[in-house]
Amino acid sequence: VQLQASGGGLVQAEGSPRLSCAASGAASGRTLRSYAMAWFRQAPGKEREFVAAISRSDFRFTDYADSVKGRFSISRDMAGNMAYLQMNSLKPEDTAVYYCAAVFSALLRPPARVDVEYAYWGQGTLVTVSS
Repeated sequence: VQLQASGGGLVQAEGSPRLSCAASGAASGRTLRSYAMAWFRQAPGKEREFVAAISRSDFRFTDYADSVKGRFSISRDMAGNMAYLQMNSLKPEDTAVYYCAAVFSALLRPPARVDVEYAYWGQGTLVTVSS
């Protein structure tokens, strides 16, 4: 699976950008809807951290880091080809490189929060929040 993240840039505090992640190349016999997807971020000098995740199939399960809960929203298109991260009320501490990730999920279940659970990663898109 190949992932391409986009939508980053310089944003004012309290802004509401949306990140996109385009997925392609599902394994033979699988569709992209059978992959759970997630967003992680890495701020300068810090370790990569979980941001949000969404399950496979009907995308009924979502999960968020406490630091973004109520401000960020993860979603996918019906085909499963795209994942989005709608970010609202941005703060300077949200400045980071944002990565999308995916993993094949045989069962419909809540998505993982741990980065080692994800097999496929995009290249990252930088979001810089100015105060």
